[in-house]
Amino acid sequence: MTPPLPTRDQLPDSLLEQATWVGWRRQTRSGDETKVPRDVTGGYASATDPATWTTFDEARAYAADGSADGVGYVFTDDDPYVGIDLDKCRDPETGVTDEWAQELIDRLDSYTEVSPSGTGYHVIIRGVLPPGGNRTGDLELYDDARFFTVTGDHVDGTPTTVGDRQDALDVIHDAYFETTDDAAGAATATRSPSAQTDASASASGPGNDLGDDTLIERASNAANGAKFSRLWRGDTTGYDSHSEADMALCSMLAFWTGGDAQQIDRLVRDSGLYRPKWDAVHFSDGSTYGETTIDRAIAGTTEYYQSSRRSGVSQSGTHAADNRSATDAGTASSPDRRASSAERPPSVPSPLGGREVSGRMQELTTHLEAALEENEQLQAELEAERAAREAAEARVRELEAAADEERGGWSLFGWLRS
Repeated sequence: MTPPLPTRDQLPDSLLEQATWVGWRRQTRSGDETKVPRDVTGGYASATDPATWTTFDEARAYAADGSADGVGYVFTDDDPYVGIDLDKCRDPETGVTDEWAQELIDRLDSYTEVSPSGTGYHVIIRGVLPPGGNRTGDLELYDDARFFTVTGDHVDGTPTTVGDRQDALDVIHDAYFETTDDAAGAATATRSPSAQTDASASASGPGNDLGDDTLIERASNAANGAKFSRLWRGDTTGYDSHSEADMALCSMLAFWTGGDAQQIDRLVRDSGLYRPKWDAVHFSDGSTYGETTIDRAIAGTTEYYQSSRRSGVSQSGTHAADNRSATDAGTASSPDRRASSAERPPSVPSPLGGREVSGRMQELTTHLEAALEENEQLQAELEAERAAREAAEARVRELEAAADEERGGWSLFGWLRS
């Protein structure tokens, strides 16, 4: 059942001021129902294309004409809002809410409404999504390149305005998305102002002698180079948010720079992912979004690339000579790999061209990751092609209907298709 369209007096003024609204319509894809954003001009809208967005009033009028099932709000990098999606946590008949969801609603204490299905909630706050994950189970967090369906079905007892809830967001994100690898970075996020340092010193690794241009070339030609290149260009395809893409790029750079925070920061600023949010202070200890992202990326990296011209020790305490299978040959393990060299099984003689067995497994792993990433890209392209085809077919039907009307029921389109 489609809920009534929201009115201006049901929604926070701060959202109504934004010209980032779209319509949405239900569609069934691969057997599952989904909500597809619609442009008021009649085509598909995109959460990354401002040309397909409009004002609330225009989006509502478009839906009121029957061209869409409802209206939606697009979160962008230019607005200060974060959307929290709580799914499958509400009984649509009784309104009874699961305990975990009620706790989050109470802690966030900001504008909250019931989702179109009646089985969940949408909470909108003012803040910045911390780096790292943003989806787990029935909880999703978004601050960029996503849209929320908006019902105006306000939840009694919650504010009618959008509140500044950065501290609450940080606590929730750490509780739900922090992993073992992030644990060391958590100390950075809670350090006192007196202990604060800049990004070049807050976290560090052994470093290496790769210049910026050489590093980009080697990272682009590695087994997972296609993934790196897309992120370097600013392509966030395959990631649920820009923040998640930021973390992925920083994790790769942490590996290739040997944990050099200053070089990571410099490279991110040269990449297509860089945005003003990078320098914004959004954490209670005064650290910026960029500093915290770099700190967490380095804290989660247990192996670093070491060029053959440099000797030293890895973060795990193993001499660089122990990594010769990844350095002397000019190759490297994936930045996503989390096993330290101290945990690897001892080397044994191998017929694989003199290479250690662990090195061969490492190479196979990175090739597999690259293949999986390429598959995700192809799936995304297929979905885009499917959407374009549906739009074209819809346009043909519109033209045929118009022709039928003009010609008293006969049309060239109909004759050709018969």
